[in-house]
Amino acid sequence: MDIAIIVATFIVSGFTSFAFTKAGLDKLRTSDSKLIERGWGWVGSSPKGTVKFIGLAELLGGLGVILAPVAVTIFRFNWALPIGIAAAAGLTTIMVLANIVHVARKEFKYTYKAGLMFLTVTIIETALLAFYPPA
Repeated sequence: MDIAIIVATFIVSGFTSFAFTKAGLDKLRTSDSKLIERGWGWVGSSPKGTVKFIGLAELLGGLGVILAPVAVTIFRFNWALPIGIAAAAGLTTIMVLANIVHVARKEFKYTYKAGLMFLTVTIIETALLAFYPPA
């Protein structure tokens, strides 16, 4: 395996993991009222528990995209690779749905930069893990 692909996988995995783990923890720790004060209008109109579910999914996905490549590369746990791919694909799904919600609500400031960047990174992460496994 080309060392450049392995390094790229770990760089993208690290960034993706950090961003989504941080975002997930923030959603889990912060009350809905505080999120609404920040300008997250979608929180007020979403069903109860949705924000915490999204936060948990982001946290688990963020951990999955870094722990799976580490487990495969360092410990040779090849069974972990499908978990990493599933985590990255799940994060991609979350970002596609998030962008749809923000566009429908005309909250373009949330989709233009962060949303599209995270969507792009998670698509790249999914492709790297699926087509160039770190093992």
